Amino acid sequence: MKVDLILRNGWVFQTIRQRFEKMDIAVAGEKFYDISPVLPYEAECEVDCEGKYILPGLIDIHMHIESSMTYPREFSRTVLPFGVTTVVADAHEMANVFGMKGIKSFMDQETELDIFYGIPSSVPSTSPTLETSGGMIGEAEVKELLKDPRILCLGEVMNYKDLISPDKTLIQRIIDCCEENTRPVRLEGHCPALTGAALSAFIRAGVDADHTQQTAESVVEKSDKGMFLELQAKSLTREVIEAVEAHSLYENVALVTDDTMPDHLADGQLNRIVRLAVKEGMPVEKAVYCSTYTPARRMQLYDRGMIAPGKIADLAVYDNLEEFSPVAVYKSGKRYRPEDHLYIEDEAGSLFPEEFRKTLFCREAREEDFTIVCEEKKSGRTHWQGKALVHVMEVQTFGTRMVHKKRWVPVKDGVLCWQEEGLCLAVVYERYGKTGSLSFGLIDKAFSRRGAVATTWSHDSHNLLVIGNSPEDMAMAQREVLYMQGGYGVASQGKITAKAPLPIGGIVSDQPISRLAEELKEVRREIETLGYVNSNVIMSISTIGLLVSPELKLSDKGLVDVMSQEILPLVEETADQQA
Repeated sequence: MKVDLILRNGWVFQTIRQRFEKMDIAVAGEKFYDISPVLPYEAECEVDCEGKYILPGLIDIHMHIESSMTYPREFSRTVLPFGVTTVVADAHEMANVFGMKGIKSFMDQETELDIFYGIPSSVPSTSPTLETSGGMIGEAEVKELLKDPRILCLGEVMNYKDLISPDKTLIQRIIDCCEENTRPVRLEGHCPALTGAALSAFIRAGVDADHTQQTAESVVEKSDKGMFLELQAKSLTREVIEAVEAHSLYENVALVTDDTMPDHLADGQLNRIVRLAVKEGMPVEKAVYCSTYTPARRMQLYDRGMIAPGKIADLAVYDNLEEFSPVAVYKSGKRYRPEDHLYIEDEAGSLFPEEFRKTLFCREAREEDFTIVCEEKKSGRTHWQGKALVHVMEVQTFGTRMVHKKRWVPVKDGVLCWQEEGLCLAVVYERYGKTGSLSFGLIDKAFSRRGAVATTWSHDSHNLLVIGNSPEDMAMAQREVLYMQGGYGVASQGKITAKAPLPIGGIVSDQPISRLAEELKEVRREIETLGYVNSNVIMSISTIGLLVSPELKLSDKGLVDVMSQEILPLVEETADQQA
């Protein structure tokens, strides 16, 4: 018997026993043919893997290609060399901007990477009464997408209030479509901070997975209630890993990336998460298991996730398991060579319609936009002296949570003096030309130096967000983003200090990841120079408008209390100077 490929003498990951053993691997066509300590076959090609480790291809079942601000073909070129061979992508960012056209523009692209998809379940993430998006996904779109065999799940269900409503809400009807489908699909969830009866209600509605930030307590409670856990970087603390280890939860856990910024993507994708998990105390065999086999099983991808006869021949070869950077990657039995799949100049022009490049329809900012006139609550006076009790979003140093605070701010001649209090102002411009509205919020612990940031990469509706403490810089940053037709702009001391254009829908670059990564590194550096402190400053700013992430967020409709899903006024009450 002659096979196509034999890899000999490697330390091969034995999935079911979760250990490495010295083995030969035979490949015929796109599949593994045999595995044994010594194989007798002849082969067209033999590779000696003495001293090297051989793992199944990594499988990322919860991620968003648009979070890397790129498109599927460029994403494929970037991540395959990292040993990632299969992903399940939820294109809900493209769906929020373009609806079904956006989803199909991604799904129509041919890639060497196996890309399966989740149906965006929450477009918009809440409802049109709370935010304005460019597209919507309803029952008709869900039924159409379910016909495609690449659809494996319903993407993260976010809207807790509608999910458990006694009324038959849209998300409940979408879930019915999935459960009535002849081919079963998984129901993925997004439920940060839910616990007790609220968590039980979420799971009873049919959603049995969560990828949001976990604690040691939440991984135990959610596992006990039958929820599958997808651990991303911010959940990989020593406490969480110790809880997984102590309660033997590995069968119920997968490692995922969720969002990978382009300047981080240049250094790795799911392999970075595996490396982090091991660094924080997870045994390497468990980390490999939870990035190959458990994710494949969760998404019913039974043809991959392990090196075994009949499975798709996806694997990666490593010199060591500390750096977790492969020296060779095989996709469907063929060696993947990056030099054969280079970025093509202007490639995106053939992949997206021209209309995807003209999507910002809001007006240019004026400095007076950032003056907040405050009426005295009881009398309605407009020119008065006193103070106002305002709702404030407080930046945290880790994660995307904005803590809800209240604070008294001086009012002089009827104008809210937010700058005097060291606060930043956030303004959202509705960008789709539907309402033309502006909304306002105040942020504490943002910038300590003068400056502003504007972006259209603003979860999930991607309206144009600008935050800052200088009206001149805020207007300048907003105008720069408008001129670029989307992206990030940073301004300080009256000049643009960094920018990253995202001309496709305001969320996707048409440039290679290497070029985009350098631009975004500069944006990140300039934001940090302004004094913004967070574990991921880009994501922290871009989720100010994410209405399903605790606790207080800002949409084009106004400030939203995330738990109650109610719009709050910026000013709760006022008092004159004598009060």
